[in-house]
Amino acid sequence: MPNWNTFTAAPHRMMMFAGSLQLVLTMSFWLAELLARYLNILPGITPVIPATWAHGYLMLFGLFPYFIFGFLMTTYPRWMNGPLVERSRYVASFLCMTTGSVTVYAGLFTHTTVLATGALLHAFGWFIGISELYRVFRAAPGPEKSHERYLNLYLLLGGIGMLSFVLGTGLDRPGLIQTALTLGWWGFLLPLLVTVAHRMLPFFSSMVIKPYTVVQPAWMLPALPLLIAGHVACETLNIWQWRFLFDAPLAGIGLYLSFRWGFRRSFQVRLLAILHMAFVWFGIGMTLYTLDSLLLLFSTDVSLGRAPLHALGIGLVAGMTLAMASRVSLGHSGRPLVADRRVWLCCWGLHITALLRVVNDLPIGQTLFGLPTPLWAALLWLVTVFAWSWRFAPIYLRPRVDGNPG
Repeated sequence: MPNWNTFTAAPHRMMMFAGSLQLVLTMSFWLAELLARYLNILPGITPVIPATWAHGYLMLFGLFPYFIFGFLMTTYPRWMNGPLVERSRYVASFLCMTTGSVTVYAGLFTHTTVLATGALLHAFGWFIGISELYRVFRAAPGPEKSHERYLNLYLLLGGIGMLSFVLGTGLDRPGLIQTALTLGWWGFLLPLLVTVAHRMLPFFSSMVIKPYTVVQPAWMLPALPLLIAGHVACETLNIWQWRFLFDAPLAGIGLYLSFRWGFRRSFQVRLLAILHMAFVWFGIGMTLYTLDSLLLLFSTDVSLGRAPLHALGIGLVAGMTLAMASRVSLGHSGRPLVADRRVWLCCWGLHITALLRVVNDLPIGQTLFGLPTPLWAALLWLVTVFAWSWRFAPIYLRPRVDGNPG
């Protein structure tokens, strides 16, 4: 059995352990829904809210934030030369979030009141984590905190999204649930991951690729939320055909940064390559959004559906999460910073999953070997993340191999 002092020795241990479990559980829920939908298997498992909303909540708020908090609670003090995150605070945040997650799963199949209560507990832990990160931010002496200012904003928007979900489920207000999902994706998860990449990818690359010129255009930080706000405004006003005005610049930013950050040269080292492989999906996903908008503008009958969303959600977000978590977990457990064969294959598995899910929204890609493509994508996700979690979850329960604290 793991020692509690070991498990709570560092914030990434607790948070990423919960995240490694959620990687499997969230997609297990969705696979059960797909089996019921397509093959009439497990038809009695019906959530109390539409399954797509439940899937959105679990992915946006119930999975990736564990890795995000584990990462930021580790890096904020290092980035800004500030005080460490207090142990009592990250333990309290973890306990509230995980208790909330368990309650959410129970509520999905019992009653919306239980579901809302679980989401509220989760949100309470979320705000404990935000307040502690903000304390570190305020106490840090460094004058340059541009990335952290935007990250604080995105974390706050995510918390507001969670509260909107609580109200939507508790009061039976579908509009509030949709607002929560919009805030969780466009206001929190997507801009936060791109901002973290802007902060870290050039730094990691400069440590490996020689010679290397660090490119971190400061204008991207304010441009990102402004362009995303334009995209959301077009969707809110039901003028989807004009989204390209905002999506095309976002696509250009993503592809430009991938090129300048040395995507091709990153394959010199696998642990670096998996980060670049994830980020390139940002440019691809926004290019797909641009194309979808133009197809609407010219009144064609072709639509890309959710292909752009899954390119970003699986390729960028899930891919970046596994890549960053692998690096943090190896480095902070005293292990060599080397992506072994399993990590390498797991990351490729996620990218193939993203490709399958994107292809599904094209007219020629809705079935594969006689089964719906989303089923294959969900199965590959499960195989991939189970193998990754089996590799890393035990690390969070054991002392560092080098004997150092943390």
